[in-house]
Amino acid sequence: MSTATAAQDWKLVIHGGAGIIERAQMKPDKEKELRAGLDRALEAGARLLASGGSAVDAVEAAAKALEDDPNFNAGRGSVFTYDGGHELDAAIMDGRDRAAGAVAGVTRTKNPISLARAVMAQGDHVFLGGAGADQFSREQGLEQVPPDYFSTPERQRQLDELKAREHSAFDTEVKYGTIGAVALDSHGHVAAATSTGGLTGKRWSRIGDTPVIGAGTYADDRACAVSATGAGEYFIRAAVAHSICARIQLKGESAQAAADAVIADVGALGGSGGVIVVTPAGETVDAFNTPGMYRGTASAQGRKVAIFGDE
Repeated sequence: MSTATAAQDWKLVIHGGAGIIERAQMKPDKEKELRAGLDRALEAGARLLASGGSAVDAVEAAAKALEDDPNFNAGRGSVFTYDGGHELDAAIMDGRDRAAGAVAGVTRTKNPISLARAVMAQGDHVFLGGAGADQFSREQGLEQVPPDYFSTPERQRQLDELKAREHSAFDTEVKYGTIGAVALDSHGHVAAATSTGGLTGKRWSRIGDTPVIGAGTYADDRACAVSATGAGEYFIRAAVAHSICARIQLKGESAQAAADAVIADVGALGGSGGVIVVTPAGETVDAFNTPGMYRGTASAQGRKVAIFGDE
């Protein structure tokens, strides 16, 4: 358990997805938009942490900022399912007591990460899905939006291209737009939040690692907080987020060593993606086996965003 007591000890790390993200393919205006979006999310979470706020509040705020940005595959700007709809997933976890909340297949909640937090706060359950999650959202008074709120022309183009080529979601998905945040607050507690629109052209109510506690999202004050992004089926099989925490807690590995080892395991299975990690001791790291990952860090010393692998 961290003994951090000073406000300057707080840390925030975010991601906006990993994949084939290369300078040669990135238009300058789009790069500027993405960097600005990442910075806004960092600012939203950092403002809370700097004033002594909790890690859970900070990761929710950062995640909401990314959900509201149509450049990322979560909330507004989520990809389309094969049938032309949107099915959103999210999870949040508090490292203090390992309380967690997760939702899958959400269709009407403006900010799924806030719905995941409502599940966590209610306490009776951890994971709600589909129509039941939508009903719970309405009962909790969370903001509801029409399905086309999540839609953007670019996401429609991606679905049209997929169908025209008669490819599966896995054939054409080159950027995993899951968003996430991990934080350490000035009281020494960690938390994690992750949210996604899933895969373009997904069928049969497919669910990836994002809302699976221990796969795409995990937080434990005894070890670390982790948020993942990538080929969800592999991250589930490797129990990525929990495996990183377990290596830190049980083997005494550094956060970087643990994250690198688990991402290498994902790669050995045939998967790709990345993670962000923060520990109660203040380590902040990322690890990914893709050309790039949208990411950023914040502390009392300032904010920094990055996109490409060589940054």
